[in-house]
Amino acid sequence: MERTREDRERVQRAVEALRRRFGERLSTAPAVREQHGRGEAFRPCLPPDAVLFVEDTAEVALALEICHAHRLPVVPFGVGTSLEGHVAAPLGGLSLDLSRMNRILETNAEDQDVLVEAGVTRKQLNAHLRDLGLFFPIDPGADATLGGMAATRASGTNAVRYGTMREAVLGLTVVLADGRVIRTGGRARKSAAGYDLTRLFVGSEGTLGVITELRLRVHPLPEAISAAVCTFPSVEAAVRTVIETIQAAVPVARIELLDEVQMEACIRFSKLEGFAPAPTLFLEFHGSERAVAEQAEAVGAIAREQGGSSFRWALRPEERNRLWQARHDAYYAALALRPGAKGWATDVCVPISRLADCIEETRRDLARARVTAPIVGHVGDGNFHLVLLVDPDDPDEIARAKAVNERLVRRALAMGGTCTGEHGIGMGKIESLAAEHGTAVEVMLAIKKALDPLGILNPGKIFGRASDA
Repeated sequence: MERTREDRERVQRAVEALRRRFGERLSTAPAVREQHGRGEAFRPCLPPDAVLFVEDTAEVALALEICHAHRLPVVPFGVGTSLEGHVAAPLGGLSLDLSRMNRILETNAEDQDVLVEAGVTRKQLNAHLRDLGLFFPIDPGADATLGGMAATRASGTNAVRYGTMREAVLGLTVVLADGRVIRTGGRARKSAAGYDLTRLFVGSEGTLGVITELRLRVHPLPEAISAAVCTFPSVEAAVRTVIETIQAAVPVARIELLDEVQMEACIRFSKLEGFAPAPTLFLEFHGSERAVAEQAEAVGAIAREQGGSSFRWALRPEERNRLWQARHDAYYAALALRPGAKGWATDVCVPISRLADCIEETRRDLARARVTAPIVGHVGDGNFHLVLLVDPDDPDEIARAKAVNERLVRRALAMGGTCTGEHGIGMGKIESLAAEHGTAVEVMLAIKKALDPLGILNPGKIFGRASDA
């Protein structure tokens, strides 16, 4: 977007005002700006004009007050693992890096809640909780910051048992567009006092306010944890095992599906010796020793009816960690299947009863479109992902991949699902949001206008109206 002379001067005045207040923690270095203008996704780099490293809520409030006065766009930034362009800066402006806000402020072991700053990562929090016999279960794979996880309503491998960030967040400290600070929720497990503002900000992708602190629900460490791997003659058989397991109310902690393409990639990339490149379920069971055994027996019986193999167990912590690290590295393993290709990651979520149909139709679509895309999913809650491997210099292949993605979304919506289970809308699924929610998007826009009338908070995301800022 071409800037006028007036716009350039306005941006320069804003940057100078920020520099006077924050000194060397404001960077305009090209390398720093480029780092903050892209995520993990297959998208062009759209760098901000400057990057500010803030250290507490008061600094975030001051920065937003300055940006609001100069109508400078603000893009919150955690660790940048965004898959739908959330951290890109299509209008330039300020990237607000919260990674230095990494203090654990309060731990209430008896009530099983913690208060953390937005830049604390999930692994950092779990290292702190371990000696207290507690853990934070939301695990999207990457060692993401908790503020970013709340802003994108992250999910992950444990969602089938422990839920998503929506269930984990008890309250927030949020800085609004004009620098006002509000606090939502609290330590009580329920409240009927006014609007549920906490849920409004969870999943808002930085478009309504900047999350600086989070009150989170944590859980006791299970007495026993066992992980297992089971292979199947077909993806359909593996998915039907998942469906029957959920319908039987077996409280498994994780059920992850890898199709044969993704499994082969993981075997190569993570050196998984002795595993077969076949449709595979990774499972994990939590509870008492007896409960874990009962869960495993129940799922094993269901799997055998679908032609599944005997379970291959990972009982020791180091074995489980290696197994789940291989699962978390699935994206990079997929990229390694085709050196030089870029990964276009996408996801949908459908009712469990339609999961097998959605996956099988998608696989047939991929074959017809001649697009390679390993499938992996948190199938315990109906969510699965594709990594479309495309040559960035081949317009025809990119067009075919784009069409596959669009058909995937339409398929999921027709089955009563959603256009994204956990990646969010960002810049990548704006049209899909409109297709899913219709006129309800107008209500979302009204809320956006009320809280951010100048449109400076993460413009160009969710609604695509970058010109509002």
